[in-house]
Amino acid sequence: MSVRVHPSILSADFVNFERDFSSISSCDSIHVDVMDGHFVPNLTFGLPMVARMQEVAERPLDVHLMIENVDTLAVRYADTGVQSVTFHLEATRDAVSLARKIRAAGARAAIAVKPGTGLEDVLSNLPEFDMILVMTVEPGFGGQPLLEATLQKVADARAAIDKSGLEILLQVDGGIDASNIARVAKLGADTFVAGSAVFKAADRNEQIAHLRDLASATP
Repeated sequence: MSVRVHPSILSADFVNFERDFSSISSCDSIHVDVMDGHFVPNLTFGLPMVARMQEVAERPLDVHLMIENVDTLAVRYADTGVQSVTFHLEATRDAVSLARKIRAAGARAAIAVKPGTGLEDVLSNLPEFDMILVMTVEPGFGGQPLLEATLQKVADARAAIDKSGLEILLQVDGGIDASNIARVAKLGADTFVAGSAVFKAADRNEQIAHLRDLASATP
């Protein structure tokens, strides 16, 4: 299994993004949390900031939209040239249609589910998505501990992906660190969002390599 580590810039210095991007240059992608203060209680930044990040970042951007009007705005994020756009099942009126529009704009289409949301509607439409994101905390704030009750969904998603034979990434986001990444990888996740676990490290690239090694060592 190829392991990917996507540091979340929710834990970065918001006035020094370009500097902090350089400190995570060994990552596979940079996870960009877009929050509107409505779909989740936190507020981060919007389209103009992401467009500027796309101009200065040396690594691909993995944009996670935690916003209410995702059906209107998701394609505009894809149009900036980012690698991947993730939208929430809970926020869209038509997940399949939106995923197709994101793909048509040139980005990977990814779908996320909150801890309390089932995977049935996602797994019944697997060919429409390039990545599934299982939230392992309630979205909105960094630094939360992983919710154990979410891990069965990781295993269920992996089983469905394997059965389908499709190349779909399985991402987890929330509370991922050196103490649990190997266990979550064993359940089938291959793409790991890590915020404070990376940005609190003295050497962030070294920490990314450490997390990748821990997850890759899983048989």
